[in-house]
Amino acid sequence: MYTHVLFDLDGTLTDPAQGITNSVAYALKYYGINEDPKKLTPFIGPPLHESFMEFYGFDREKAMEAVSKYREYFADRGIFENELYPDTVMALETLKTHGCRIGLATSKPQVFAEKILRYFNIDHYFDAVTGSFLDGRRTKKVEVVEEALKAFNHPSKDTVIMVGDRKHDIEGAKENGIACVGVTFGYGSREELTAAGAEFIADDFGKVLNVIL
Repeated sequence: MYTHVLFDLDGTLTDPAQGITNSVAYALKYYGINEDPKKLTPFIGPPLHESFMEFYGFDREKAMEAVSKYREYFADRGIFENELYPDTVMALETLKTHGCRIGLATSKPQVFAEKILRYFNIDHYFDAVTGSFLDGRRTKKVEVVEEALKAFNHPSKDTVIMVGDRKHDIEGAKENGIACVGVTFGYGSREELTAAGAEFIADDFGKVLNVIL
């Protein structure tokens, strides 16, 4: 049994597709790029500035500017264009019942992550919330997970597991020496998660709980 559980947010606890893709489309429109939001799901999960650089060839300065434009839409509208996955509450409740400590480890700015947890009334399940800074610091998953472990006062690493849907979650966990279960109901494929080295793959929260407990 793992006693400390770190969750990714987007694509793991919530489905943020509409809000994120609409926000990206809004930012791209500023640069004269009209894109169908449905084509922008690859932006879900990785650090935003990296995705603008990878998919649209922006340099870092332009990518950070694009993130600022993204937040013009996201801060007031996109953040709430979001929904909990089925069984998210059940999973959190079950883990708490078994005495697990639960943390959030997301590349999303911490201020937005905390607001989302409160919006869905699941903030009380979390013993620690770790995200990035608005100025672009601590966006890499390895840094987020490292900080989350500090928030747990450095528990024995064999008691900690990360739950996430993209390769960044797997890599961040592995680089910090903890186990990771990749979930296929988010935005990373089974192939992506396996290639990244996930110790466990789960198709639903029931299987996630089987791994943890």
